[in-house]
Amino acid sequence: MKLKARILHLDAGGKWIVVLNTDDAEELGVRSLGRIKIKKNKQESTAIVNTTSRMVPKGYVGIYDEVQSCLRLQEEDEVDVEISSPPNSLSHIKTRLKGRKLTRPEIDEIIKDIVNGELSEVEITAFVTSLHYFALDIDEATSLSLAMVETGKSLKLDKKLIVDKHSIGGVPGDKTTLIVVPIVAACGLTIPKSSSRAITSAAGTADRAEVFMPVNLEISEMKRVIHKTNGCIVWGGALQLAPADDIFVQVEYPLSIDPLLLPSIISKKKAVGSKYVVIDMPTGAEMKVKTISEAQLLAQDFIELGKRLDMTIECAVTYAEQPIGHAIGPALEAKEALENLMNLKLDRDLIDKATDIAGMLLEMTGRSNGQALAMESLRSGKAEKKLREIIGEQGGDPKIKPDEIPVGTHSFDLIAEDSGVVLWIHNSRLVDTARRAGSPKDRGAGILLHKKVGERVSRGEKLFTMYAEKAGKLEDACSMLNEESPVIVGHQMEMTLSHIKEMKLPRERFVLER
Repeated sequence: MKLKARILHLDAGGKWIVVLNTDDAEELGVRSLGRIKIKKNKQESTAIVNTTSRMVPKGYVGIYDEVQSCLRLQEEDEVDVEISSPPNSLSHIKTRLKGRKLTRPEIDEIIKDIVNGELSEVEITAFVTSLHYFALDIDEATSLSLAMVETGKSLKLDKKLIVDKHSIGGVPGDKTTLIVVPIVAACGLTIPKSSSRAITSAAGTADRAEVFMPVNLEISEMKRVIHKTNGCIVWGGALQLAPADDIFVQVEYPLSIDPLLLPSIISKKKAVGSKYVVIDMPTGAEMKVKTISEAQLLAQDFIELGKRLDMTIECAVTYAEQPIGHAIGPALEAKEALENLMNLKLDRDLIDKATDIAGMLLEMTGRSNGQALAMESLRSGKAEKKLREIIGEQGGDPKIKPDEIPVGTHSFDLIAEDSGVVLWIHNSRLVDTARRAGSPKDRGAGILLHKKVGERVSRGEKLFTMYAEKAGKLEDACSMLNEESPVIVGHQMEMTLSHIKEMKLPRERFVLER
């Protein structure tokens, strides 16, 4: 069938999509989400079909940007269109849906087709769902990790001691990376830190770092910064490292599942050449990992997967029953990290966690007394100096001071109604409240805790201050506090935690941080 091109000027997010009029689709014998081949001269492309009765008239094919770029099409260009068979990878996905494990070549084919945009969202969803209900074994995790690396870009560094750290996420206020990276780099190790933006949290590491400096660096820029400073903190989404994972996240998030945790993390560490990696596993009632026993099992999988990919991995099981430090939200957290690096402030839990993780990396590469070395780097000012070097090389202001970091001009103080002790802080409610206030999109939005678990409170004292850049968002966030406070004050821990009077679906917090 010959059709004319109608350029839609729409980006399909890397997928190869066209739109057919329903009459033309019926004549071709193709349905929505089927496939067609489009040919112009000697060039051809296979695309997934959407159908419409109005958007594209009969005799035309609506062309998305990806297909237009490949075939170099112009408006009204004539193309040949014919029905196409689905890729072989779809049969592998159907096999996986039945619970059968996949081979390395089968996984390679699936990942290649996902990255090349040859599988529809429905087909990718089926694959991710199959991994959720029939869990990955270590062989499949290994194959997925390698396939995800091989279908993306890699960072080639002429360095021997390349280290990294990653948190599986969930605990609010975890600005640990902003302290670990400069400590480790100041001690002579290379740490090419690619980080995520917030998906379900109030701030991702890239969001925090962006308060100081640009983080959307390309691989060549990343290499330049590392060559000058031994480290960097950049947004992984701009690097095209293991791009299949960015596609998987789009499926995992709405379904609240995360079956690709291991390969998604390890593939990105492998892609930047990391040889020694610490995985931070925050553990607590509201976390992805709820018990130490679960953490130990997950750690074994990480360690084994690392061995198979020629990487040394150790895991830190960390306390996560309340926020790290006192600040939640990009600007507030960046400010708190800088204050601690400058020794203007001492948040013991933040410093303890950061120096422990940095110390593990130092000892993995042959140093002795790693935690003490990390602490010396921090207290001597070497870590602060290193962070400022990184900020300068990434295009930020290396002389920035904490009080120069702007926070939201609209604020609200949550006041203690009774005297007592802070018994409990609901992490998920704090995160939800901070996000309602505008975090992380509004960098200055967030929450600054004045009291933490175990600290005494007098009636009328501030429990926390909430900041927002927009009055309407602050009002919206305050409405959440009227329902239930995230900070619980009492005289002693009571044995009965809640009283359930009626059937109600439990609200399970989903944590997804890459």
